[in-house]
Amino acid sequence: MEIIYLAGLFHLIIQTMGKAIIKVENLVKKYGDFEAVKGISFEVMEGEIFGLLGPNGAGKTTTLEIIETLREKTSGTVTVDGMNLDTEPQAIKNIIGVQLQAAGYYPNLNLKQIIELFSGLYNRVVDPLVLLDTVNLREKAKSKFKELSGGQKQRFSIATTLINEPKIIFLDEPTTGLDPQARRNLWDLIKQLRERGATVVLTTHYMDEAEELCERVAIVDSGKIIALSTPNQLIDNLIASGFKRPKAVKEANLEDVFLNMTGKEWREG
Repeated sequence: MEIIYLAGLFHLIIQTMGKAIIKVENLVKKYGDFEAVKGISFEVMEGEIFGLLGPNGAGKTTTLEIIETLREKTSGTVTVDGMNLDTEPQAIKNIIGVQLQAAGYYPNLNLKQIIELFSGLYNRVVDPLVLLDTVNLREKAKSKFKELSGGQKQRFSIATTLINEPKIIFLDEPTTGLDPQARRNLWDLIKQLRERGATVVLTTHYMDEAEELCERVAIVDSGKIIALSTPNQLIDNLIASGFKRPKAVKEANLEDVFLNMTGKEWREG
């Protein structure tokens, strides 16, 4: 697949959104002879929700883990809020919040105690109940993580990323395995994080999720970025190429039917 060049639109978006808070230039990651990331370059603008999309093994998670200081790069340049990854990794850690796919928490501590522990590690003074209010989990303050439903676990994981008041939040497939109510409500939470001033970078396998949440997306395949623009522009480009769906698109889908009949309110399992 050829790289989709949308230079004029891309520069217009950058001018509109302000400065780049993440800059990745010619990023390469090798494991022996295997090149997982092949010279990726992109920017994330301050205050946007940016999606990094691609099939399993495309290199998107490796790319994010490098930016998050969790994995060493082979070559290239990464700058986060003006700080170089090579020389200021700890300073970068101080301004980011990372929510991983498989979060592990101390099994014998309740949610309030976990937040208190994490706030101590960050040397922050945090009111656990206020933080739990942010993700609608105050009533679960004395519950252990293993006692939570899938949606509650995801919301709590996001809450722990907020302890250090990060400027940038990384979410790795945040709604995987959630029911429709939990998924839509987590979308609302992610939008609220952006409205509070955070920049959000996420990966997801749900294209409707990326279309709903992201101002821009980069599509990664085989270690390279093959497209980077707004979801609407990428869709328009596909339509302009002559693409037609084999089935007519309706104004609603089955998930809309489900939510309309069962409601969008939080469901606690």
